[in-house]
Amino acid sequence: MREEESKKKRAEEYGAYVKEITPVFHTGKNMLRAFWTGGAICLLGQLMQNLFQRGGIGQKEAATWSMLILVGLSVLLTGWNIFSKMARYAGAGVLVPITGFANSVASPAIEYKKEGQIFGIGCKIFTISGPVILYGVVVSWALGMIYYIGMCLRWW
Repeated sequence: MREEESKKKRAEEYGAYVKEITPVFHTGKNMLRAFWTGGAICLLGQLMQNLFQRGGIGQKEAATWSMLILVGLSVLLTGWNIFSKMARYAGAGVLVPITGFANSVASPAIEYKKEGQIFGIGCKIFTISGPVILYGVVVSWALGMIYYIGMCLRWW
């Protein structure tokens, strides 16, 4: 009987401990933060693209330069340990656009640089983004094959 009471007491204490340390998420507030932050990043990219086009650069080139600058800023903010603070605040708002992908490549490179160029950066740089690249390539290939077969059989 005493053993059962002891187990019950431990279970209650553990439940209270878990409740105490589990973060409380406010879905509406998090969605709003993600929305405005992601929108601000997209707005920045669009403003850069518009400025480049006004400067005489073509639409495709302006879009390319805008993306490169956003990626560069993401890498710099990751290196300065600012991007992780932004991600804690905005969640998916900064992780979904191209800036999140740049962060997923830069983070392991920065983290493992102390292990050297080859075994640190070279081996670990794609630990986070590698699966995204792999599945993106495989799905693109599969869809391309379906499209090619459809064209050969005149389905489209």
